[in-house]
Amino acid sequence: MIIESLRSLYSRDLNKLKTEIEAYQNEENLWKTDKNIANSGGNLCLHLVGNLNLFIGTELGKTGYVRHRDLEFSLKDIPKAELIEKVQATLSMVDTVLSQLSEEDLGKEYPLVVFEDKMTTDYFLIHLVAHLDYHLGQINYHRRLLDI
Repeated sequence: MIIESLRSLYSRDLNKLKTEIEAYQNEENLWKTDKNIANSGGNLCLHLVGNLNLFIGTELGKTGYVRHRDLEFSLKDIPKAELIEKVQATLSMVDTVLSQLSEEDLGKEYPLVVFEDKMTTDYFLIHLVAHLDYHLGQINYHRRLLDI
């Protein structure tokens, strides 16, 4: 039952990420920073795609994705359409991987020690959706502040 809830939450929030990126009126504003805003909406989008592709795709789905985290924050001026494609591909991957997990898999130890202590897979999947939502809120705020 929790797998279906996770699939629903990731689908809802990754679709909302696509909507937020699409909502930028001026594509250049995706990459703006200002004063105390260190990360652009575009870079946060790349960060979320990289994060989910590593922790769900590579570790749980064995997709072979290789993350380049530094590029998530240093790349600029990627076309909005390409960002949207990356989000859509991530959504498809997440749904595929989650649909292949069993309830028993969720109770198993997550394959990486990401924080200081080991954790179960379900705990980390819940953490990852919270991380997605945290940055989704930042992107929404970034767009409303700087896409003028």
